[in-house]
Amino acid sequence: MRHSVLQFCFVVMLLMLLGGCASPTAEVHQGKVVTAGGGKLTMTDVAGQNPHTHDVASDATVTCGGKPCGLSEFKAGLTITVTTEKRGDQTVVSKIEAQEASS
Repeated sequence: MRHSVLQFCFVVMLLMLLGGCASPTAEVHQGKVVTAGGGKLTMTDVAGQNPHTHDVASDATVTCGGKPCGLSEFKAGLTITVTTEKRGDQTVVSKIEAQEASS
């Protein structure tokens, strides 16, 4: 019986530890591209105000119209949705989705 209780406690602690590592706090926001490349993304809010720069993770998912693409394909003014997350003590972009231009 005592052995079963210890096993149960171990499993609970392990799940709590893994749960904290497996679900980082992500934030999503939209804006417009100013410049992109070299692992950096400078963007504004959707109104074209408040420019800010993000570090883009080397393993970030980058899509254009739902298809894989690269930062070099982003042109100024393109509307994007960006997901950032904490990795250690740094906030980085983990996902960028560029919307297709409206005709």
